[in-house]
Amino acid sequence: MVRVGIVGATGYAGAELVRILSAHPEVEITMITSRQYAGVPFSEVYPAMKGRTSLVCEDYIAEKVCDMTDVVFTALPHKLPMDIVPALLREGKKVIDLSADFRFDQVAAYEAVYQTHTARELFDVSVYGLCEVYDQAVRQTALVGNPGCYPTTVLLALIPLIRSGMIDTSQIIADSKSGVSGAGRSPSLGTHFCEANESFRAYKIDGHRHRPEMEEVLTKEAGRPVNLTFIPHLVPMNRGMLSTVYTTIDGNRTAEDIRNCYESFYAGRPFVRLFSDPKNPPDVKYVNHTNFCDIGFHLNRATGRLVLISAIDNLVKGASGQAVQNMNIMMGFDESTGLR
Repeated sequence: MVRVGIVGATGYAGAELVRILSAHPEVEITMITSRQYAGVPFSEVYPAMKGRTSLVCEDYIAEKVCDMTDVVFTALPHKLPMDIVPALLREGKKVIDLSADFRFDQVAAYEAVYQTHTARELFDVSVYGLCEVYDQAVRQTALVGNPGCYPTTVLLALIPLIRSGMIDTSQIIADSKSGVSGAGRSPSLGTHFCEANESFRAYKIDGHRHRPEMEEVLTKEAGRPVNLTFIPHLVPMNRGMLSTVYTTIDGNRTAEDIRNCYESFYAGRPFVRLFSDPKNPPDVKYVNHTNFCDIGFHLNRATGRLVLISAIDNLVKGASGQAVQNMNIMMGFDESTGLR
C-alpha cells in the first residue's frame, strides 16, 4: 500500500482528496493536516465522511509527514507549497501540488501573475500534470503541478486540434463558466449566497491568472505565440465547469476530420468522452462527481468557425480527481484506479 499524506485536507480540494483516496484500493491515508482544524476529526469537519474515515487533522510538521508518507498532496493556497515542497523532495517523497506554484515552465511567467518564487530550482523538475497529454513525463517525475480547473477544460479541447494543425491559433476565445466551489471554501462577499444566487456574471475580465497558464501551454504546443481571449463567469451552482471555445478551422477540414482527431488522440484514455452530435452537447450534470472531461464540437462549414464545448467537475477532474490520476500514473497504477 502507498502511504499518502494530504496537506490542507479541509479545503474543498483537500476534502475531495480524502473522499476519493479513502476508497482507493492501493492507498492508505496516513496523515491529513489542517492549520484551522488541528486536533479535530475529519468527520466533524465534513460529516458526510462519518463512518468512512477516522482520520484526525494535525498540524503540519515536516519530519512527521516525511516519516509517515510516500506520496504527499499539497492542497494549499499559492505560495505556501513552494516553502514546503523542496524538503519533501529531498526526503524522497513524490509530490502532487494543487496550487499554481509548479504549473509553469518559466519562472517569469509565474511571477508575473502570482508572486516571487522561492523554489526556482524546481522548475527544471516539475511536470505540468495534464494527464492525457503529458503522462509520459508524469511517469518520470517526483513533482507534478496539477493543472488549474479552467485550463483543464480549455487545453483538453484544443491540444489535439493544435497538434494536428487543424485550427488557426491566432484567434481563440474561451468563454468559461464555473460553479461557486471554484472560489474555494474561504468565505467572501462574491460567493455569499445572497450575492451568487439568481446571479450570472463575468469576473476578472481584465485578466484571470489562469490565462497565462493556458497561453504558456498552447504556445509550447503550437510552436509559436498564442494569445488567448479568456473570460470566466460565475454561475449559481455548487460545482461543475463548462468552457465554450471559439476558433477557426485551418484548411478544408470536415466534422469527420475533427472527430477522428479526437478519437485518435484520446484512444484508450478512460476519462475523455467525445460528444460529436451537436444536438447532445456536454452538460455539467453528466460529469459532476466524476473524473470525466466531456468534449463536444460544432463546425460551421460556411464560416469556418469551430465551436468546442468542454465540461468537467471543477473539484474532481479540475482538481483532486486529476491529482489522483497523476498519482496513479506516477506510481505505475492503472490511471483510473480509485476514480471509477
